[in-house]
Amino acid sequence: MKSQKLPVAIVAIFLWLGFVGAISFMESWLKFLAPGINVPLGLGIGRLVFGALNKVEWLFAIVVFTNLYFANKNTIISKNNIAYFIPVILLVAQTVWLLPTLDARAQFVIDGGPITPSTLHYWYVGMEIVKVFCLFQFGITILKNSYLLTVETK
Repeated sequence: MKSQKLPVAIVAIFLWLGFVGAISFMESWLKFLAPGINVPLGLGIGRLVFGALNKVEWLFAIVVFTNLYFANKNTIISKNNIAYFIPVILLVAQTVWLLPTLDARAQFVIDGGPITPSTLHYWYVGMEIVKVFCLFQFGITILKNSYLLTVETK
């Protein structure tokens, strides 16, 4: 019987998926429904939560990469892992462009500036949808492959 090569990656992918789902698709809008939460306060909470989520996502991305690397150094960059690298690319875009831009916009509103129309949140939601789809697909793929690796061969 062969041993499972990617148990840490499997756990990290599904935890990553859970964090993104819970924060991006629940917390982000639910906080504004709480009694006493106005837009500036909600934006302040969002800045803290999404900054923390970004750091946690990087932790999961690094854990998955490390497990993939040590499991099979020769095929880390392969079409089999594209569903992992797409969320990482989106995470880079969110880290260097989208979150800082949204953060500055939120700070402007917190400081008393007017709320102006923007498509930035649509970009964020779109990226999160793609990220969730890819992480789920990748998680299922490596889960199946790991299970197949543990089946006895004759």
